[in-house]
Amino acid sequence: MNPVGGSTLRRRVGLAVLVSAQFVVMLDTAVVNVALPSIQHDLHLTQTGVAWVVNAYFLAFGGFLLLSGRAADLFGRRRMFMAGAALFTAATLLAGIAPTETVLVVARALQGLGAAVLSPSALSVILVEFPGASRAKAMSAWGAASAAGGAVGVSVGGLVTASLGWQWVFFITIPITLLALVSARFLFSADSGERIRRTFDVFGAITITGAALALIYATLSVVDRGWFSVETIGGALTGVALLVAFVFIERSAADPIVPLALFRQRSVSAGVIIGLLGGAARVSTFLLSALYLQQVLLLAPNAAGIAMLPTSVAGFVVSLLLLPRILRAIGPERTLMLGLLLLAAGHLWLARNPAGPTYSLDVLPGLLVAAAGVALSFTPSTMVIASGVPAAQSGLASGLANASSQVGGAIGIAAFSAVAAARVQEQVSAGATASESIAYGLQGSFAAAAIAALVAAAFAFRVVRGRPRPLTTPVTESAVRR
Repeated sequence: MNPVGGSTLRRRVGLAVLVSAQFVVMLDTAVVNVALPSIQHDLHLTQTGVAWVVNAYFLAFGGFLLLSGRAADLFGRRRMFMAGAALFTAATLLAGIAPTETVLVVARALQGLGAAVLSPSALSVILVEFPGASRAKAMSAWGAASAAGGAVGVSVGGLVTASLGWQWVFFITIPITLLALVSARFLFSADSGERIRRTFDVFGAITITGAALALIYATLSVVDRGWFSVETIGGALTGVALLVAFVFIERSAADPIVPLALFRQRSVSAGVIIGLLGGAARVSTFLLSALYLQQVLLLAPNAAGIAMLPTSVAGFVVSLLLLPRILRAIGPERTLMLGLLLLAAGHLWLARNPAGPTYSLDVLPGLLVAAAGVALSFTPSTMVIASGVPAAQSGLASGLANASSQVGGAIGIAAFSAVAAARVQEQVSAGATASESIAYGLQGSFAAAAIAALVAAAFAFRVVRGRPRPLTTPVTESAVRR
């Protein structure tokens, strides 16, 4: 089946719609951060409210990705894409007009749920309908949108808030998702999903979604409540218990939501671990850099946003121009390893913490190298996991890739923030100034992110040694059962 009706023009327009939707999804993971002070002032947010304006999106997005990816396989990719676009658009409008803290937090949670439905269904369309060489080009565009989305979010958030008001960090994305919703019916085939009648693994869906929600909640609680708080420990224990229950349920389920046999494929099992560790390093890149620019170099939000623009440009250029060529030359596994090593190198540069740091020498080089690492590791990570999953389960593959990256990102932000907080307190106790203490704390965070990327690169090396499958050879259902 040819994608988006077979016409070359329609193929290109369809791909543009898919990657634009992903750009918005990734944009909204970061765009609110810089606007938070203005939102807090206007809506009189409590400190808990400030945290949950960000956390509600991460919680819903990461928690429902795996379930939504499988739903795309069972109920149709176009149908789920349109449902996600509709929910995301409505929730974004609600966030922009929110009159109270409660309404804004609910809207952010609904945004995250819409993103969780939208992102894997869009990616599953690409994985199924763009085979061979066309897949590499399509995935490069997808990676460019993903890499640019997070970086642009930091830049745009400050500029838009300063010129138009915080509400517009939400309103600016509505035309894109609305266009995606309206055009999907005309651009994408109606029979994108499976037409086989299958049972739905209700208990498996409940336990895996509950486990993801509980573990992300526990991770997010570390920053606000500490490692040994009731929220952190309770969430972690609940998440582990639900994961154990999920494994037992999947062993006996007639049509499991995640066939456990998939994890016998090295590309899948190692790919999920790489997604967790690589996601932690990637997502933290932009947040930690924004904090460094504003709290160490003391740049205003507007100036910090402009300072992040080269990162956006670098990630976009590497994804569109270099990534397709590197994928063709050395394959996704080696490209993934290269990207993770560059990501680690960028974080190590930022961890230097010299006396009297300057943007041009001590920040920009590290940001550019890290941006290249993000661009070269994000898309191949998805391709590695997808290479071990049957084409009929492309939604599951995209769900696994997205979920591991987002859960890893949430864990990374919490863990690296905790590292920074501990080191800051150590310096304050030693009599250091506030700026010196913060710089020392962020140095530890960058170093921890570099370690995560290096460990992920080691797992990628294991995949390289495991006879990677060619991009054009799909894994069959029988191969997975064996």
